[in-house]
Amino acid sequence: MSAAQLPLLDHDLLRTFVAIAEQQSFNRAARVVFRTPSAVSMQIKKLEATLGRHVFLRDGRSVRLTPEGEVLLGYARRILRLNEEAVGMFKAPDLEGEVRFGTPDDFGTRFLPSILTRFAKSHPAVEVDVALDMSNELLKHLDRGLLDLTLVTSAFGPDALERGQIVFSEPLVWAGLENGCAYERRPLPLAVSTPGCSWRERAVESLDGAGIDHRIAYTSQHCNGQAAAVLADLAVAPFPASLVEAPLQRLDEQRHGMPAIGDYHIALARARKLRPASEAFAQHVTESFAELGQGAV
Repeated sequence: MSAAQLPLLDHDLLRTFVAIAEQQSFNRAARVVFRTPSAVSMQIKKLEATLGRHVFLRDGRSVRLTPEGEVLLGYARRILRLNEEAVGMFKAPDLEGEVRFGTPDDFGTRFLPSILTRFAKSHPAVEVDVALDMSNELLKHLDRGLLDLTLVTSAFGPDALERGQIVFSEPLVWAGLENGCAYERRPLPLAVSTPGCSWRERAVESLDGAGIDHRIAYTSQHCNGQAAAVLADLAVAPFPASLVEAPLQRLDEQRHGMPAIGDYHIALARARKLRPASEAFAQHVTESFAELGQGAV
């Protein structure tokens, strides 16, 4: 086959391939590239079909590169880096300024890295100042003029939302340790955030509605703190469905007697007047979440 007949490697496929190799997980890589796990799997199948080789070995829950995948990783990184350099040579930074952006801590680790990376490539001269805090505190900062934009959580749907525009929705589910027994204890021990958290409110409401006796056993503002209690099989916790990965498992009504919690929402709240850089960032955040919701295939 001549060079002219060789297929071209899609940069989006290579970017996803590198993310999986670095994260050693399809689910974690999906959050990095802002796609769903199913979309990521489809991309790798397409890449392997193009090359005629398998690039990953999947052994249970672990993912590792094949020898061909290890060779491809070096090429992929060089191709992506060269592409960024080439585009950077011709794309002038047409927008400057500062964006003061707030987000709850859990979103900071789950969604923000991908959003910031993509925005920096399209607007390299814009400085983004990020503040992490609870949703109610972030709204106070917004009202005081300390923030331009902030993401907040909400237990309410579009018709009842008090502040902001909903940009993403996801089911809340019960998380417990695989083969654990915390969910069988009564009163049911809970690991939740501090009062005012929408996840906590929805979880308690669902248990009250089902008549399940419960108690707050562990409290942490950060999701990792709640996960620690669940991993020790000391409690169960209300988590977004996308966060429940091994060794955690989803606890449902049929198998574990746990009631449905319902959806939670991520809303983007804005200051009354936004500068051009903040307007651009707001549009970027909205579009990024829209792509995630659609699977971004």
